[in-house]
Amino acid sequence: MRLRRLLLLGVAAVLLAAAGAALWRSAAPRPETAHSIADQLLCPACQGESVARSQSPMAAAMRDTIEQQLAAGRSPGQIRRFFVDRYGTGVLAEPGYDGIGILLWVLPSLAVGAVAFLVVRQRRRRPAEPARGEPDTAPSPRTGRARTWDAVAVAVIALVAVVAFTSPERGNTDRPARAADATSSLLTLARSLEDQGRYAEAAEVYRDVVAQQPDDRTRLRLAFTLLRSDRAAEAATTAGEVLRDSPGSTEALLILGLAQRATGSPDATATLRRFLKAAPDDPAVPEVRRLLAKS
Repeated sequence: MRLRRLLLLGVAAVLLAAAGAALWRSAAPRPETAHSIADQLLCPACQGESVARSQSPMAAAMRDTIEQQLAAGRSPGQIRRFFVDRYGTGVLAEPGYDGIGILLWVLPSLAVGAVAFLVVRQRRRRPAEPARGEPDTAPSPRTGRARTWDAVAVAVIALVAVVAFTSPERGNTDRPARAADATSSLLTLARSLEDQGRYAEAAEVYRDVVAQQPDDRTRLRLAFTLLRSDRAAEAATTAGEVLRDSPGSTEALLILGLAQRATGSPDATATLRRFLKAAPDDPAVPEVRRLLAKS
């Protein structure tokens, strides 16, 4: 019985420590720096790794965005809301205070309270030991103790079940959905970087997307951003790969011709003329004719 009592106290101590840690993390003041904000966000392209620690291009771009928004005078709360609006509440490293998230904050405290109540109740019901030499006529408390341990076991199992089912890492069943969400988030970030003229960073994000989803549209965006970031040789290689898979792609022809021209390749003129023949109504035709006239 002493072993059971020690086990009960150990479970209570672990739950109390977890509840105290959660309360301290939520109540303790933190310096509102770019690093601390990044540490409170999860990288959408990683598995449970914070933006502050991740080495992925997406995390690097998110850190830059945090610094830019802080410099622009936005509050940490506004910055977190900015990322939640784009990637959902799953981007937050800590659970929220509404919906199912509140259970992750309240349940450990409730479990500790329940265990403490059962311990006190059991001690109060424990019969006095008979004096030496007197027969022990008190009813056996075995049934009551068994019920107490059943209640404790149910409480602990309930805690484990709720944490398991509310955790973002519940096994393999939702990995395809998480992968699709991560790809969509990467595309959103890459387009945002393009809009800001940050083509080199956008190219690295598109490269990650291509590794997960190698479709022609994404590879063309990668080739375009590589071209805009003065990496014409890589742009030509990527556009050439698209043309091998889709010989009729006029966008790939255009990017390949421009990349070849930027690298000084003698094939640039022939490639651009192929583009003019294949897409005579494309909005880029006047500019291409102007470039060829200069050649």
